[in-house]
Amino acid sequence: MSDGIAKPHPCCVPSIQRAERLEESRHLAQCRNRVESGSTEGMIQLDGGRFLMGTEYERGFRADGEGPVREVRLDPFWIDAQPVTVDQFEHFVRKSGYVTEAERFKWSFVFHAQVPDSLYAELVDDTVLNHEWWCKVPESDWRRPEGPGSSIDDRRDHPVTHVSWTDAAAYAEWAGKRLPTEAEFEFTQRGGTEQQLYWWGDDLEPDGKHLCNVFQGDFPRTDLAEDGYAGTCPVDAFPANPYGMLSSIGNVWEWTADWFSPDYHVTATHVNPVGPPTGKGRVMKGGSYLCHESYCNRYRIGARTSNTPDSSTANLGFRCARDV
Repeated sequence: MSDGIAKPHPCCVPSIQRAERLEESRHLAQCRNRVESGSTEGMIQLDGGRFLMGTEYERGFRADGEGPVREVRLDPFWIDAQPVTVDQFEHFVRKSGYVTEAERFKWSFVFHAQVPDSLYAELVDDTVLNHEWWCKVPESDWRRPEGPGSSIDDRRDHPVTHVSWTDAAAYAEWAGKRLPTEAEFEFTQRGGTEQQLYWWGDDLEPDGKHLCNVFQGDFPRTDLAEDGYAGTCPVDAFPANPYGMLSSIGNVWEWTADWFSPDYHVTATHVNPVGPPTGKGRVMKGGSYLCHESYCNRYRIGARTSNTPDSSTANLGFRCARDV
């Protein structure tokens, strides 16, 4: 099957259809394998324990499987305090010689506002049907986030983007770590709070203060960048949550280890839960700088979505975890 743009995704991250790549990703993480060898520098050690996972928020997305709220128990684990940065990913590539899927397939998705108007006709090969703000840009990848002519020189402390789930899993394996499960990610996101929309409360902008990097304005046409950023931002641009987790909400979507299902968790174990053994998409958490309440308010802690394991976009990154 040739590369192609999938049907529009019900969130702000488009998917790619590369069926021949699906089997390759399946063997990489079907369960929560214990990994204890990676360096813990820059990581947070958490004792685990019990917490209420999921949400039944009335303005949420029931079809995503956000609920029901259930008590989950986790063993102790380590998790990166921040998403993997451009600088860290470049070190990995330099040491390992790894080539990302976007580089191999020679294109990735770029948000329309990040393509210069004067170069749009030259750079944009196609757009996603009914979601034309997502542009297929040849030669866009983690080194050239907006395609030919762009660079990472001024964003080395930003989250790396244009990395697929397969790329993220390869980095984690190289680092002696693994991707966090959805439950581990959400546990850390909550920072010890219980059933709040955000770790700081239920108001996205308390007293008018911006605490995360999301979209302000008229999505997808006009980003007012009132939070200071119209794209990614440094991983420490906003305050850490009570557990020390940076960029836990907004900035970039983050891959988790789990296959996505809207209902598997209803009957699955609530002790160190993982997703189903197989699937078509991997769970993503956290939202991104393109999330807006009018279209994709999935920057809420209890929200979730998914994407195919070989998809890569300008607003999708990851962080790593490991066992204690």
